[in-house]
Amino acid sequence: MAVSAQLLVEELHIFGLECEEAVTEKLVELCILYGQNEEGMASELIAFCTSTRKDCLTLETLNSFEHEFLSKRLSRTWHGASKDRGHRHAGPRDIVSIQELIEVEEEEETLLNSYTTPSKGSQKRTITTPETPLTKRSVSARSPHQLLSPSSFSPSATPPQKYSSRSNRGEVVTSFGSAQGVSWSGSGGTSHLSLKVLGHPEPLTRSYKYMFQKLPDIREVLTCKIEELGSELKEHYKIEAFAPILVPAQEPVTLLGQIGCDSNGKLNHKSVILEGDLEHSSGTQIPVDLSELKEYSLFPGQVVVMEGINTTGRKLVATRLYEGVPLPFHQPDEEDGDSEQFMVLVACGPYTTSDSITFDPLLDLITIINRDRPDVCILSCLLTSSFEDVFKQCLRTIIEGTRSSGSHLIFVPSLRDVHHEPVYPQPPFSCSDLLREDKKRVRLVSEPCTLSINGVTFGLTSTDLLFHMGAEEISSSSGTSDRFSRILKHILTQRSYYPLYPPQEDVAIDYENFYLYAQLPVTPDIFIAPSELRYFVKDILGCVCVNPGRLTKGQVGGTFGRLYLRRQTAGSGGRQSPCAAAQVVRI
Repeated sequence: MAVSAQLLVEELHIFGLECEEAVTEKLVELCILYGQNEEGMASELIAFCTSTRKDCLTLETLNSFEHEFLSKRLSRTWHGASKDRGHRHAGPRDIVSIQELIEVEEEEETLLNSYTTPSKGSQKRTITTPETPLTKRSVSARSPHQLLSPSSFSPSATPPQKYSSRSNRGEVVTSFGSAQGVSWSGSGGTSHLSLKVLGHPEPLTRSYKYMFQKLPDIREVLTCKIEELGSELKEHYKIEAFAPILVPAQEPVTLLGQIGCDSNGKLNHKSVILEGDLEHSSGTQIPVDLSELKEYSLFPGQVVVMEGINTTGRKLVATRLYEGVPLPFHQPDEEDGDSEQFMVLVACGPYTTSDSITFDPLLDLITIINRDRPDVCILSCLLTSSFEDVFKQCLRTIIEGTRSSGSHLIFVPSLRDVHHEPVYPQPPFSCSDLLREDKKRVRLVSEPCTLSINGVTFGLTSTDLLFHMGAEEISSSSGTSDRFSRILKHILTQRSYYPLYPPQEDVAIDYENFYLYAQLPVTPDIFIAPSELRYFVKDILGCVCVNPGRLTKGQVGGTFGRLYLRRQTAGSGGRQSPCAAAQVVRI
């Protein structure tokens, strides 16, 4: 969902509300998370400020607005909408669903026209020029064969107007660590690099049969997850025993379970239930009262240990929420290469703008790779308008175009790749016609994937975890709380690449393979989490988490990430992060 910050500012300015850049960015994030347009969000915010008599628009005001209004009122709206859709899991619309609505509207208009008498001059032909490019509606009406024909890659195609005229190329939008003295150029793969895919017990390397899972099998996977994390928390916090959920007790009890919602709507502070494990509670559920908890952050599917009062056996009044415990970090060994420092470039598609069928952003990225010669390039594909032939052409363009740089290429698939298998976890791309010289530097991995580069562990995913979990998470905090940090901490402590349950509608999970291939084997040194939300680089529990953004956003250019890494030598004392510096840069 595209949101204009300028339009938001203009709407608020009409009513005399001024806001700083940080406040505007937060508003854009709220619009995306709660599926609101600029006018609707401005109207609700003005009504909130008027009713609460708040004249100044600050980040604290926005936090109150989200906690007291958006998470409650809009959750009721989504709950009602979920009933109208036959109890489907609610969530904000994505680009694909909007495109489907446009296509349905086109079909209805065509059907309506077939019942009317055509009049002369009533049908107007759309005139398209570089000054007036095709709209989304006119593009959707074109034949897919025309869009995906080889001629679509020719120089005669209309170039992207806004992308070509951008003036902020190469601008560094956020930094991490000390970038002083860093040249941001690699050795182009000339040094010995060790690339290993880590798995538990082994990585996903091939396609598998899906759509055959049974409900008892799903339940068994969820039960194993609760029992394994519960055992770790029990040992870490020296808990004597877990109590059954539905047994009344006059003294405080400690319960193990999974967070759920008592309806098909969005989770809120009054709809939280705890689903117990099989061993102690036989999978039973109990409503949870959060009024005694000063701070909490919860989402559906989260495995928790709660302490509280359960005098009736019908409601738990929670008084303590035990923090999750992350896995240990990977310990490098002698086989992890000899290069002590190296550079990694990270980019996530789409690689073409929405108003053009040329791949100018992709060609610009290839130019940057050849110029900076990074040791490793991690590319999450997200080619939303491609089929098999076009995908192979794009892949060949990247591989051949970067051959002179010598950079190692890591390709991560995406659930939004039209030509690839739409199941999570997703097997690697298949490309059997690679040349021998390219096979040494091209690695096709699964989604998600844990990769070791010279002993530095990378957690890679192309699924928009931040967006999915941000739309479902509820929280309460006495101080300033960062949503991104909370979600990333959940991912590390839940030890899973996708801990949300039930998942978003567009994520089809095969739970037997999910248990095998979508768990974190270790806490990664670097976690790459591309998202539609704002780019960032953060240190979470010792793991450097990076959202490099998308290479394109609608009709304009986006961002990519680059990291400068130093391998930690043995006997150097306590653990130090191998990430010396990181930046997010505009294409």
